Amino acid sequence: MPLPPFSDLPDSDCILGETAGDYALASRDDNRRAAALLASQARRTIELFTSDLEPALYDQAPFIDALAQLALSSPRARVRILAKDFERTVKEGHRLVELTRRLSSYVEIRRVHEDYRDNNETFLLVDDYGLLHRRHAARFEGTFSCKAPLEVRRLRAFFDEVWNRSEPDADVRRLHL
Repeated sequence: MPLPPFSDLPDSDCILGETAGDYALASRDDNRRAAALLASQARRTIELFTSDLEPALYDQAPFIDALAQLALSSPRARVRILAKDFERTVKEGHRLVELTRRLSSYVEIRRVHEDYRDNNETFLLVDDYGLLHRRHAARFEGTFSCKAPLEVRRLRAFFDEVWNRSEPDADVRRLHL
């Protein structure tokens, strides 16, 4: 049975950690809205595994504002981002990079260790429940859930493994004028 389309889900019907069910993401707009919806409900952690910081999705004011709000809401809040390649996006300007520079104690970006660069998926994990997952980073088809604790736990274990082997990137810390 196919998943219901995310585009049919009203924002008010998604309560992080409470609303069960998976939804199918089918477009850039679906992904953009899903990322902002999850991030806006974050209370502790956001983890993003991405190929290149995907400006069409993650360089958008609602998403950036939600990350900043999370980072400033608690000294325990953390935003961790793993990207395979972000040289172009750093040079062209990306609000995630600027946020990282401004709130470096709470938001950190690392370049994915070379052993994991062949992984073709992308995902966003929010707290212990929220999930946006695309098995093929170049496509917008994926899944969304406000309550997927088992899948979030599985992907977080992978994320932590990659995070621990990856290093912060000098391009992110350096201000390009």
